[in-house]
Amino acid sequence: MPPLEHLTITRLQRADERLCLALNAASRHMSVLHLFRVVSRLGNGIFWYALMFVLLVRDAEQALFPVLHMVVVGAAGTAIYSALKRRTARARPFEVVPAVALGAAPLDAFSFPSGHTLHAVAFTLVAASYYPALAGPLAAFTLLVAASRVVLGLHYPSDVLAGAALGACIAGASFWALT
Repeated sequence: MPPLEHLTITRLQRADERLCLALNAASRHMSVLHLFRVVSRLGNGIFWYALMFVLLVRDAEQALFPVLHMVVVGAAGTAIYSALKRRTARARPFEVVPAVALGAAPLDAFSFPSGHTLHAVAFTLVAASYYPALAGPLAAFTLLVAASRVVLGLHYPSDVLAGAALGACIAGASFWALT
């Protein structure tokens, strides 16, 4: 009989796959597929770079520190998630689960953690701390980015949760470092 740890991990993996399949099924509706493809492309960085640009144009020098803060958090996030992806080398759901439909081309080879979600959470927390009026719209966009990763078959829900947790930790650590 396998150890209890193995049984628990196996159950969690199965639950992760079932939830992935359920959310990915939404991509069979063309309107959903197109929506999440657009969100995913924007989450590649376009949305965040545009936000930083708009803040700099609108607020000039006042936006310089918040934008630099976002850039530093983004660089840290990229370094951390890239290292984790290489180390864990988790295959993407569409590669492992035959019923998962690929809805968009992946940007890299591995699944864990979700870099899109990591950056969306980190950027949202940093931007909203300087511009509280943006908190609601940025949180909504972040949730769409996170959902897009699973709906498009690129990530398991656990990849997205890990990305969100890492993004929150990176943003939190950046605020701690500033104090």
